[in-house]
Amino acid sequence: MRRGLRRAALLLLAVVLPACAVTADGEGRVERELRYTPPDWPQALTLDVYEPVGDGPFPAVLLIHGGAWQRGSRAHMAPVARQLAAHGYVAVNVDYRLAPAYRFPAPLQDLQQALRWTQANAARYRIDPQRLAAWGYSAGANLAALLGGIGTAPPYGAASVRLRAVVAGGTPADLTRFPDNRMVEAYLGAPCSQAAALCRAASPALQVDAQDPPVFLYHGSGDRLVPIAQAQTYRQALDAAGVPNALFVVSGAGHIGAVRHGDEAVRAALEFLGRHLRG
Repeated sequence: MRRGLRRAALLLLAVVLPACAVTADGEGRVERELRYTPPDWPQALTLDVYEPVGDGPFPAVLLIHGGAWQRGSRAHMAPVARQLAAHGYVAVNVDYRLAPAYRFPAPLQDLQQALRWTQANAARYRIDPQRLAAWGYSAGANLAALLGGIGTAPPYGAASVRLRAVVAGGTPADLTRFPDNRMVEAYLGAPCSQAAALCRAASPALQVDAQDPPVFLYHGSGDRLVPIAQAQTYRQALDAAGVPNALFVVSGAGHIGAVRHGDEAVRAALEFLGRHLRG
């Protein structure tokens, strides 16, 4: 499990440019190393904004990297950010606090803050603040799904945080099915066998209700790290609640293969976002 995640980091690692660098990326514009957390936040956190060509306002997508909640960086999602910008979305690519130094709900609270930052800076980056989505992979997908599903509901929701759509790949959706997993334990601070209520709260498949935004899932059929049953369980919950959703299976792919060979899944995800953010 750990070996696979290290491979993912090596395969997806990209170079982060110096603070506040502004560069051309294809036909768009990228502004990097923007701090989105307030001065009193436990850790200073930054993001990159990928802007498309045109006048806007554009829909925006918050990008959330994976890494077992313990490692990784926003550089992993840079290829997706570039594709989103090329298709007319502002991509907001974020870092968040990592376990075990910071545990749930800390990373979720970071992402809620990133959404507030996006709303507050909508005019500057030609964003329509009413058309926001989140896209994550693996641990990032867990957080993206929670960000969409929890919304404003206490105790973990946040006022003014509301998404129009979620894209989640390789999603650990029901953590109760990993009762003694070390990575889940690092994320929560205790194994699910000893922290049942917290484990459920951090499981998007167990938090679904009819108010959830539409969800696009993609998953490798051969994923051993996060079995495809996780996506299927999540989809069943979404169906039961009447939430629009889709599941794209990357045939034969494992957890890392769904990233490396998931071009068709990304295209399908872009079509899904188009229906729910541009309609």
